[in-house]
Amino acid sequence: MKPVARRGVGWRIYGLLVGMSAIMYFQQRGVMIAAERIMPELSLSQMQIGWIQWAFLLAYTPSQIFGGRLGQRFGARATLAVGGVLAVIATIATPLAPLLLSGGGIFIGLFLSQLALGFAQSPTFPVSVGILRTWLPAHRWGFANGFQSTGCQLGAAAAPAVIVFLMQRFGWQRALFWTALPALALALAWAWYVRDRPAEHPSISAQELAGLQPADIPPQVASPPALKGALPLKDIALLTASYTSMNYVFYLLGSWSFLYLVQERHFSVAQSGWLASLPPLAAALGAGVGGVLLDAVCAKIGFRWGCRIVPLISLSSVALLLLLAVYVAGPLTAVVAMTVCFGMVELNEGAYWAATMRIAGPNTMTAGGILNTGGSLGGLIGIPIVAYLSGHGQWHAAFLIGVGCALLSAVAWLGIDATGVERRGNDG
Repeated sequence: MKPVARRGVGWRIYGLLVGMSAIMYFQQRGVMIAAERIMPELSLSQMQIGWIQWAFLLAYTPSQIFGGRLGQRFGARATLAVGGVLAVIATIATPLAPLLLSGGGIFIGLFLSQLALGFAQSPTFPVSVGILRTWLPAHRWGFANGFQSTGCQLGAAAAPAVIVFLMQRFGWQRALFWTALPALALALAWAWYVRDRPAEHPSISAQELAGLQPADIPPQVASPPALKGALPLKDIALLTASYTSMNYVFYLLGSWSFLYLVQERHFSVAQSGWLASLPPLAAALGAGVGGVLLDAVCAKIGFRWGCRIVPLISLSSVALLLLLAVYVAGPLTAVVAMTVCFGMVELNEGAYWAATMRIAGPNTMTAGGILNTGGSLGGLIGIPIVAYLSGHGQWHAAFLIGVGCALLSAVAWLGIDATGVERRGNDG
């Protein structure tokens, strides 16, 4: 059954999902990479750039649960297709803003475009876990979540080099405009090919359909269940708190590496464009390896401790690597430390999302919205802190806060029992 499933419709839908995730992260990184040109050309400060990036999370964070509920009510096909088109419009609005506005209106226009992008992208990950639960077998959930994050980080890794290359030849506005177009193609492909339920897809084989476990049948598209009493709140709360802490480090390395290398380590813009691609590449590798590792460890020792071991070891390593990155004298050694550190951060993505799927059962999209609300809070809280500290030359302090967040994130896993569905079934 397994080889058939890998070649089947479910894995093709998964491939489209990975591509959309990669484009999503590419879109998110655009303004931060272009900031080196935007600040002098538009007379914006580094703090204002931080607020513009913060605007994305200001919309993205509170919309996560709502996005998950939209997915459960209207289905993954319509929700992600509409969100993808809206994200393209918001991305194009960024380079158009200076052509239509002037003075303080430019800052407001860029702020609003990122606000719109955050809202458009908010359903992606809550709906994604529902898609994985619907279309893929449970023993591959760790792999699937991990490699979706790999796709995200490949998109993030491509952004610095691609956008810097295009900026140097065409300017930052055309660079951001042209890079928005592949997202439109993927959104249209998604709307054409995807169905909400396996049985509805005209290309699915009887063999593949039979290979999907009953537990993989999607939640009701209409009338999603009430939140009260539907979720094990203690485990979801600890997962969310841990994810919040971890994502301070995620946003620190994912969004600020380029400016850190230029301002603190004194690399050139061209050098930083390539070097800033290394941490996301390591994150892409880490996410994929982490997903495979999670499935293997859980098969060996069970999901409860199998899911804990990966975050406990990797997040403790993150704290040590952040210390090395900030205190080592050699700039290239710092790049290596940051690169390995980001890989260790993303090693955990499969564990967080697969645990959520196990704990939440048919309420996976809603629970995914709660989890990613916490993840986004890590950025919503962290971005103004990093922007303020880095703007005052205090990069060390920004990294030291990350050390504390990594350790707190690891400790929270000691209280998480990711066998929620099985445990509740036995109790019943």
